[in-house]
Amino acid sequence: MRLGVLDIGSNTVHMLAADVRPGGRPLATTSDRSVLRLMRYLTPDGAISEEGVVALEAAVVQARRVAESERVDALLATATSAVRDARNGAEVIARIEAALGQPLQVLDGETEAELTFLAVRRWFGWSAGQILLLDIGGGSLEIAAGAEELPDAAASVPLGAGRMTVQFLPDDPPGEEGVERLRAHAEQTLAPVLPQFLALPRPDHVVGSSKAIRSLARLVGYPAPGWSGSERMLLPRASLGSWIPRLARLPATARQELPGITPDRTFQIVAAAVSLHAAMTALRLDELEVSPWALREGVLLRYIEQLSWSDTAR
Repeated sequence: MRLGVLDIGSNTVHMLAADVRPGGRPLATTSDRSVLRLMRYLTPDGAISEEGVVALEAAVVQARRVAESERVDALLATATSAVRDARNGAEVIARIEAALGQPLQVLDGETEAELTFLAVRRWFGWSAGQILLLDIGGGSLEIAAGAEELPDAAASVPLGAGRMTVQFLPDDPPGEEGVERLRAHAEQTLAPVLPQFLALPRPDHVVGSSKAIRSLARLVGYPAPGWSGSERMLLPRASLGSWIPRLARLPATARQELPGITPDRTFQIVAAAVSLHAAMTALRLDELEVSPWALREGVLLRYIEQLSWSDTAR
């Protein structure tokens, strides 16, 4: 069967269509993205402005059309940080559902972390042992860790790249003062969730997922041999830290000329780098591996899993 996953995030509205079967690997057929950067549309009281909601409705309608053209059997529509945290979230959700013509599942932070962890576990396999996951979106940073498909610990903190850019790095270029304020804020925000992860066994694999982390890995990381002769990307904390002052001195137009930094990420990449570096430092991580699978794949896998159990029950 063909499924579509509509991921309404803080930075993009992304529709992924994939052919799936119980016990099989999802095979992507189409990927369609609209770049919104919803954090730009937040009003001082934390609501998404009318302009932002209209842009969101248009992106959702576009995604629905792509899903229809792909003849998906089911469209799994999810929303994450920007929508769930907005002061007018209930109204925004109602308008998205009207534009979609179906219900929208709004994921809480821990569920988002758990689904992303499921995707990473399946990608790396059981032999990967203890995994520690970091995922940075536009509104939040998710952390999850464990040796099974469900993590032993999962947390979501409001340190997403878009949110932190608006709050701490509004200038272009942002400069060192803004970076240091963001770093201090990140350390303070992470402190309450650290003990549950530091108490777990040391991870066999530290994994980063999300477009922001993949972009940073292409900029500061290096390739290394993977399993079965494949190539994997590693992102060292030291290299990331050395790049942050350089990124903060460059205007956005110059940052997008760097390797791996696409135009839709150039405004937020400094905040992503600072949040990731702060998390890696707080968790005492020297480097991470980059996973090509993240939340959308996790949503697909959970749905396939439920189909499998339903078939078994019948």
